[in-house]
Amino acid sequence: MIIDSLKNSARYEQLNPYFKQAFEFIKSKNLLEFEEGKTELAGDDLKVMVNVSKLKETANAKLEIHNKFIDIQLPISCPETFGWKDRAICKDVTSPYNQEKDIEFYGDESTTYITAQPGEFVIFFPEDAHAPCIGEGEVKKMIVKVKN
Repeated sequence: MIIDSLKNSARYEQLNPYFKQAFEFIKSKNLLEFEEGKTELAGDDLKVMVNVSKLKETANAKLEIHNKFIDIQLPISCPETFGWKDRAICKDVTSPYNQEKDIEFYGDESTTYITAQPGEFVIFFPEDAHAPCIGEGEVKKMIVKVKN
């Protein structure tokens, strides 16, 4: 997992062949101007989703993992808290891996919580179980799916 400011994104571009293109797109205009919806930047290998999500209490935030994709998540309208736990020690599978949606859910409790502010991003790799959308109210956010 990585959390940082968008102004430092160039530091991470070498970690994946699609990261540079992803961050260039993210910084291409004011984040508040992005409309809800999905945009494919490199077919299924790099796609961007902007949506408004209802935030939830920590107890209701389920850990999730992805095998095929890395998530870059950015809150746009307000801070968003994320739970995290090392995937290797997650034990309580509540929804088995769905290959088509590339997701599996766990009932384990997160071991760490971080809050990202607008202008910051969080990168979750396949080894990072993460519980997004923790807080109060709603958040407009961007999720970039990057082929692992």
